[in-house]
Amino acid sequence: MNRNWLEGWHEACDSGHMLNIASLVIGVIALVLAVFAFIPLLGWANWVIVPFAVVGLALGAMSDRTAGRNLNIVVIVIGIVRLMLGGGLI
Repeated sequence: MNRNWLEGWHEACDSGHMLNIASLVIGVIALVLAVFAFIPLLGWANWVIVPFAVVGLALGAMSDRTAGRNLNIVVIVIGIVRLMLGGGLI
């Protein structure tokens, strides 16, 4: 019984799962910041948020799961659309 628990723990700590978790954490942080960047005159913050989400996308691409990658793609699209609407600054 103890052996099965250890095998399950080792499986859960696989680097692919950890990369997905890291990607999800970065994506959630970027999404929260992107929501605040929708406030007028804070659109410039997307210049920081989009590259941050690209790092999360890279981690998600190295993972064996797709949730983190997909979340970061959504954040990147939201940030780029917001930059286009504000002319890149507003």
